[in-house]
Amino acid sequence: MEQGYLTLETGEVFEGVLIGMEKDSFGEVVFNTSMTGYQEIITDPSYAGQIITFCYPIIGSYGINALDDESLTPALSGVVIGDLCETPSHYQSINKFSEKLKQAGVTGIAGVDTRLLVKTIRSCGTVKGYLSNTKKVNFSTTEKLPLWVDKVSTKKTQFFKNRGPHVVLMDFGYKKSILNALLEENCAVTIVPYNTSFEKINAINPDGVLLSNGPGDPMELKKWFPEIKKISQAYPTLGICLGHQLIALAYGAKTTKLAYGHRGGNHPVKELNTGRVKITAQNHGYVVVDDSIDENVFDVTYRNVNDKSIEGLKHQSYQIQTVQFHPEAHPGPSDTEYILKDFVKQLASLGETVYAVK
Repeated sequence: MEQGYLTLETGEVFEGVLIGMEKDSFGEVVFNTSMTGYQEIITDPSYAGQIITFCYPIIGSYGINALDDESLTPALSGVVIGDLCETPSHYQSINKFSEKLKQAGVTGIAGVDTRLLVKTIRSCGTVKGYLSNTKKVNFSTTEKLPLWVDKVSTKKTQFFKNRGPHVVLMDFGYKKSILNALLEENCAVTIVPYNTSFEKINAINPDGVLLSNGPGDPMELKKWFPEIKKISQAYPTLGICLGHQLIALAYGAKTTKLAYGHRGGNHPVKELNTGRVKITAQNHGYVVVDDSIDENVFDVTYRNVNDKSIEGLKHQSYQIQTVQFHPEAHPGPSDTEYILKDFVKQLASLGETVYAVK
């Protein structure tokens, strides 16, 4: 293996050995605290353009299987790990972690002191970095980055037939597990590109709409806020992660970037109407600004226990609800899977009412 370096824009250099595709890679360096689920994490479209650091010390021990990819092609820029296991042991394993990266064209670096790297990110805030076989003494971090949502969103409409309520899944970078969760609840699902207009949604005439997770700064999607508002006013709507932020922004709220984000499978969130705390899976770098929410329009339904940030909203007039975390939780705990189930039950009950009237 070739010697490799992760150079941060703040000047720190972390040494290791290159794995995966041995090429220069640039991205925002973030970290995830999950103890399992590395396959789902590297294939999560929300990591598009980012270099993900795994806090868990050993990666690759159970290999790669044929079931757990969250997207067809990983969109992340790179991977940083401590110890690499090249002898995986699991009955479903069909590949090694390093080979998965190589086949996907993703650069990785192993043998890094990830504890020190995470401490550096936590003290400096999320920083940009280069993965390379040489140290980058000087590099530009002002280069124009693409609209990552456009990179990962589907370019065509896909339909999955089922016998239950019909849900339009607006794809800002959806995880396969969200689709699977809807299908398991017997929903018919139409996946549409992120920039689908209200008129086109109207022509599909679904029972409800789900705005998915996705990468990047939600304000980059500002031109679509009016369409999102019209769609959410016309159909029962659930927003997850980026979808949560977009709905809040569409109704006049603001978002801000966290110092180093929430990424992991152990984030405590309080359900305000019951006082119960749920452990959630999260992957986001932006949050809705607290005092930007109109209290006459939205109720805050969930809050992060650690930093008190908004984790969920419910509209007081329209059938709109949002969560910042991932209720389908792949990987992660299943404490909040009821949110998707309740959303589908809501659609089913509304459909029965409409059919009764007809």
